[in-house]
Amino acid sequence: MTTLAHDIRAPRLASGLGFALLSAAAFGMSGSLGRGLMDMGWTAGSATLVRVAIAAAVLTLPGIVALRGRWHLVRRGIGSIIAYGVFAVAGAQLCYFFAVQHLDVSVALLIEYLAPVAVVLWMWLRHGHRPTRLTLAGAAVAFGGLVLLLDVLGGGEVSLVGIGWALCAMVGASVYFVISGDESNGLPPLTLAAGALLVALVVLSVAAVTGLLPMAFATGTVQFVPFAVPWWLVAIVLGVVTAGVSYVAGIAATRRLGARLGSFVALTEVLAAAIFAWILLGQAPGAVQIAGAGLVLTGVVIVKLGERRIEPARTPEALPEDPAEDFTLPAPEGDSQEPGIPASAPVVTPAPH
Repeated sequence: MTTLAHDIRAPRLASGLGFALLSAAAFGMSGSLGRGLMDMGWTAGSATLVRVAIAAAVLTLPGIVALRGRWHLVRRGIGSIIAYGVFAVAGAQLCYFFAVQHLDVSVALLIEYLAPVAVVLWMWLRHGHRPTRLTLAGAAVAFGGLVLLLDVLGGGEVSLVGIGWALCAMVGASVYFVISGDESNGLPPLTLAAGALLVALVVLSVAAVTGLLPMAFATGTVQFVPFAVPWWLVAIVLGVVTAGVSYVAGIAATRRLGARLGSFVALTEVLAAAIFAWILLGQAPGAVQIAGAGLVLTGVVIVKLGERRIEPARTPEALPEDPAEDFTLPAPEGDSQEPGIPASAPVVTPAPH
């Protein structure tokens, strides 16, 4: 059996876990903050556009610096950048915000977190990578948990519209996993992330200007259950914290923990989302839903444990001399900053949030 952390030194493991938990907490906050803006009159499109725009502004310069002048990598990987931006960033985030208009935040996120199961199915049908029995068992457990989560058997009201949007977000997250796992283009993680955010910004802006994506903004106070805050503060936190900070922490965690261990720790995003939704929106899950959520997470973990380990070939350009080089930026006076994005790591968190 493969151990997850036997080759990670204690200080590196501790800092990696800290970064991973910070990233998960930051991402988990996005659904509640977005719902708060939408409840006061914003549309899902406007919330997504503002979040992507702020994140792009935060990460574009670090992405250029990480490229280190190797612009031919951008030309070679332009297809991956565009697909990543359209589906994994714009599509996943927009559909997630549409979903939370009809479903509880934690429910929408858990449906999206079925993406690893969808990826297994895709790899089976497209590439002939037959899943193991353990993987199939995990998929079955996750499906059973989803039934309880949606309270189908208990006669609870099910929003088919919300489920549809959450499943679309799952497709976007699945594209994220597939593209992020492809290291053949040699793009530094930060560059792929920054490029994808810029593509998503262009796509969302064009859709908004042409009227394809309804846009509405409102000023005033956003009312959460325990307190009220001005709209501009929520927008800033949505972009800087739930996008910028979470991306920085995510890449730092992945470099320290590796993709496999990092992907397990990233499941705490679901717990963080549930806690923030409970505190900020008063969305307290019932006992059946909690049991269903537990089964969904258990099923995803089993799916990951059942994955056949395939080491992709890496090009020399894809591997920096220093493992931290892609997310540590030198500053003029000797200071450093660690920007990054988990969407560049193979299986850490649905960059979409």
